[in-house]
Amino acid sequence: MTIPGPKALIFDLMGTCTNWHPTIQTALSTSPSLTHLPTETLAQLASSWRTGFFNEIHRRFHAGLGTESIDVTHRRVLDSLLDEVGFGAGVKEEERERLVSAWHFQGAWDDTIEAITRLKERFMVIVLANGTTRLQLDLIQSSGIPFHALFSSQLLGLTKPDPAIYRKALELLQVEPDEAVMVAAHAYDLRAAKGVGMRTVYIYRDTEDLDEDMGVVRREVDVFLDGEGPLGQLAELFCGE
Repeated sequence: MTIPGPKALIFDLMGTCTNWHPTIQTALSTSPSLTHLPTETLAQLASSWRTGFFNEIHRRFHAGLGTESIDVTHRRVLDSLLDEVGFGAGVKEEERERLVSAWHFQGAWDDTIEAITRLKERFMVIVLANGTTRLQLDLIQSSGIPFHALFSSQLLGLTKPDPAIYRKALELLQVEPDEAVMVAAHAYDLRAAKGVGMRTVYIYRDTEDLDEDMGVVRREVDVFLDGEGPLGQLAELFCGE
């Protein structure tokens, strides 16, 4: 399916455009209290931390608790996870702080920079993501992804999947919902964007949406991109040869 005439492409950032997993697994593997753990255990810790973050975001949203610094959320989830796996007493405060800060420095997926560079020549190319503005600035600096602008949940005072955050982004861009495309590797994000009338493109990443049924997601979104370089495919879809 094609999406005619968008004016703005609005992207999720972490997981969709940046690959958090190598950074976080490396941070865990070099943390003095955790260096004895096998690689597969560290990989599971990284994935559990990511899953726990999303669970906490959704819990807070449904409880009406409002926005919170992503560093605070990551720290709370980390502390809980370390307690669950029996490492809580051994991981020092400075190690925990360093682990949380690791989320601020990630590389781009291999297909991201070229695709965003192409797309921004024709469209407004924006980030709309949960987190702080400082997190987004750090991620853009460390990854080198050339977005036009960054809209954080901290900046807008709202949290995805609140419909109001998508409407606020559209208002700031001065575009109608059907003139904008939400691009994300998270089905919950696209469901919310679709609910306010935006078009949706799902970017499959093997680090994200581990509990989602991809058959269901394919039917829900306007475009589902997987395989080699899904963001490169997105650039081809909207920019052509």
